[in-house]
Amino acid sequence: MSYQALYRKWRPDHFADLVGQDHIVRTLTNQVEAGRTSHAYLFCGTRGTGKTTTAKIFARAVNCESPIKGSPCNNCQICKRMINHQNLNVIEIDAASNNGVDNIREIREEARYTPTEGKYKVYIIDEVHMLSAGAFNALLKTLEEPPSHVKFILATTEPHKIPATIMSRCQRYDFKRISTDTIAATLTKYLKVEEVIADEKAIRYIGKVADGSMRDALSILDQCIAFYLGESITLDKVLEVLGAVDTDVFYQLTESIIIRNTKEVMKLVDKVVMQGRDLSQFLVDEIAYLRNLLMVNSISESISLIDVSSDVYEVLVKQSKKIDESTIIHLIKSFSKLESQIKYMSGKRTLIEIELIKLCQPALNTDNDAVLSRLNQIEQQIHSGMLQVERFEQTHPLMNLEDDTKMHTKTKPKKKVKLRTDAFPEDIKAAIKDWPKVILRTEGLLKATLKLTKAFYLNDDRLTIICENTIQKNTLSEEINIGKIEEVLGLIHSKKFELNIIEEQEYSARNEGTLEDIDIAVKNMRNKINFDVEVQ
Repeated sequence: MSYQALYRKWRPDHFADLVGQDHIVRTLTNQVEAGRTSHAYLFCGTRGTGKTTTAKIFARAVNCESPIKGSPCNNCQICKRMINHQNLNVIEIDAASNNGVDNIREIREEARYTPTEGKYKVYIIDEVHMLSAGAFNALLKTLEEPPSHVKFILATTEPHKIPATIMSRCQRYDFKRISTDTIAATLTKYLKVEEVIADEKAIRYIGKVADGSMRDALSILDQCIAFYLGESITLDKVLEVLGAVDTDVFYQLTESIIIRNTKEVMKLVDKVVMQGRDLSQFLVDEIAYLRNLLMVNSISESISLIDVSSDVYEVLVKQSKKIDESTIIHLIKSFSKLESQIKYMSGKRTLIEIELIKLCQPALNTDNDAVLSRLNQIEQQIHSGMLQVERFEQTHPLMNLEDDTKMHTKTKPKKKVKLRTDAFPEDIKAAIKDWPKVILRTEGLLKATLKLTKAFYLNDDRLTIICENTIQKNTLSEEINIGKIEEVLGLIHSKKFELNIIEEQEYSARNEGTLEDIDIAVKNMRNKINFDVEVQ
C-alpha cells in the first residue's frame, strides 16, 4: 500500500476530532441535532485551519441515517460511501479553476434534481473568492431561493473579496488560527501512534512555524520524519530541515544592534550563512522576535500575548529594559522592508549586511524613520538631563542657532565664594547631608534627573533643589515627581519638607556663588559632622 501523508491520514472524521474550532463545532452540532441547518454557509479562515474538513463532516452529518450528538456515525451506508467518495450528492468544486459563469450555470441546473440517496445535495465550493463577477451574479439567485434539498458550503481564505450580496445570504463562520499549545499537543498524540520520538522543543517549534495551521504543522513533521528516518526528532534537526535559526541568535543580534557592535553583527550573519540557513526565514523570525520584544516593552504582564516559553520570556524582559519602543518599531520597519526587498534579489547577504551596518551606525542611515528615531533618542536624553543642550550644540554645530561670535566671547570667571552653613536649620542640614540617600531611593527618569541636582538652603524655611537647566526644573516640578521626593524625604527624616526648585542661573543671580561653591560648602558641612556618604 502506498504511503499516505500525515495530514491526509489524520484528517478528522468526526466533529470531536476537530481541534481549535470549538465555537464552530458546537454551533453546527446543535443545528444538526435540532434540525435547524441553514441552506448556505461561508467558512472563512487562514489555510490549514479545517474549513474543508468541517464542510465534509457537516455534509455527512446532515445526510447520516443515525447521527450521534450532531456528528456523523460513519457506520451507515451513506457515511461509508461519502468517506470513500462514492456518493454523488456531495460535490466539491475548486473555484480557482472553475470560476466562470458556465460552471455556476451547471450547478444551477444540477441543483434542481433531488439527491439519489440521502436527504441533501451538498455543494462545497473551495476558494470561492476566485469566482468572477459574472459567476457570483449567477450564484446569487440560487443562494437566495435554493431548492429545499440543496445546501451550499463556501470556503475562502480571503472573505473581504466576497461580495456583500453573497455574504448576506450565508451564515458566516470564522475559523481561528490554532494555538501553538493545541498544535503541539495534537502532534504529540499523533507521534505516539506513529511510534516516533520527538523532543518537546522540536514539537513546539513546528507548532510555532506552522502559524496556526494544523495542515502545515503535519507537513513539516512529515518532512522531518522523512529526512531523519528512524531517528528521534530534535530541535536542531527541525531547524536544519527548515533552514531556520535558534532563538539565541535573535537575542544576540538585537543585543549587538543595541550596543552598536558592528563586528559582532557581521559574525552572526556569517554564522547564519555558513550554516546554510534561509536568509528570508531568518529575517521573518527576527521580525517575530522584535514583535515579542515590543509587546514586553509596551505592556506589563504580556506573557499571555506572546507565544514563547518562560525562559525566552525572561530573556525578553531583560532585553526590553535596554531599548525603547520607538527604536524597536524602527527595527521592525527596517527588517520588514528588507525582507520584502530580498525576495527578488540574488545578493541577499550583501543587502542584509548593508542594512545591519546602517542600524549599528545610525549616522549612515538618512531615511525619515532613522532620522526620527535618532531625534527621539536625543529628546529622551535631553529630557532626562543626560544630554545638556550646550554640549549637544558643541557636538552638533549645524544645529547651533547661536551667533558664531558668541563662541569667541570671553566671560569673566566668577570668583570662589565661601558659603556658610552654620545658620542652617538642623532638619535642612540633615536633608542636605542625606540627599544622596534620597536619590538612591528613586527610580527611572526621576533618579537620572536628581543625580544632576544639588540640595541647599536659601533662608526661606524650604529645602531648595538647584537644577542645571530648565528641562530638569520642569521635570522635577511635575506634581508626581514632587510627591515622590516628599515621600522619600519623609521616610528618611520623618518630616514633611516644603520644596523650592530653581535653576542654577536663578541661584547665581540671587546669590554670589556657583554649584561648585555649594559642593564645597556641603563637603565642609559633612566633614564637620564626621559622616561619610557614598554617592553611586
